Amino acid sequence: MDQDTAIKLFNDKKIRVKWSSDEEKWYFSIIDVIAVLTESPNPRKYWSVLKTRLKKEGSQLATNCSQLKMLASDGKNYKTDVADTEQLLRLIQSVPSKKAEPFKMWLAKVGRERIDETEDPELSIDRAMQTYLQKGYSVDWINQRLKTIEVRKQLTDEWNRVGIEKQEDFAILTNEITKAWTGKTVKEYKEFKRLKKQNLRDNMTNIELVLNMLAEVTTKEISEEENPDSFSESKEIAKRGGKVAGNARINAEKELGRKVITSKNAKEIHFKNSRHID
Repeated sequence: MDQDTAIKLFNDKKIRVKWSSDEEKWYFSIIDVIAVLTESPNPRKYWSVLKTRLKKEGSQLATNCSQLKMLASDGKNYKTDVADTEQLLRLIQSVPSKKAEPFKMWLAKVGRERIDETEDPELSIDRAMQTYLQKGYSVDWINQRLKTIEVRKQLTDEWNRVGIEKQEDFAILTNEITKAWTGKTVKEYKEFKRLKKQNLRDNMTNIELVLNMLAEVTTKEISEEENPDSFSESKEIAKRGGKVAGNARINAEKELGRKVITSKNAKEIHFKNSRHID
């Protein structure tokens, strides 16, 4: 059972959700999830008791959950506790419910797969290949996409080598690379393709993938040559690496007579005439 299937188990019940465009993540009403999992006549009280228990246990879920305004049954918007996907899965683990079992089984399966992939990295490549094939991508595109994963890993390894480890810093540097070769931030690029949570690279054409790879591999090579000793230096290198691909994009567009940064996403690029899995 994959994550998409597991989440759909809730579809027969009303669970309020809200998309945060700034954070690019979904938030779920905790009260609604509790109501589905427990069938409690008073899910709000159930959550209050559970939250107190989780706080005593030192759970980050209880201390870090956010509040967002959501539409209530009386037609008005009220602040309510919400959880993102990661927090939601932690919550499900804390609730003794038969309805939570499919999620717990999925979590155990994913955990086992990740351990296996650590021991044998080739398994992750095979799994990725099968996932893309099931979704309907062509073999040629998949091979190109897998190459981008390899290039990305080499770049993040280089960032690790020069002392950059935080995911937030990776995101900042990636944004600089993307902006330099596309003229758009990652967020703007995703909005251009009408994406939300979907992976941007999974929605690129072959030429977009190639240019993105050029930007990342050039950034890695420059970093290896210059050995930056500060984040600001790595940020400038990211811009320079991206600019190399940006110049290549401009030249390609002159030769082709059209833009190569397309608003088309995977549904339009790969699945126009075939059924696919979202």
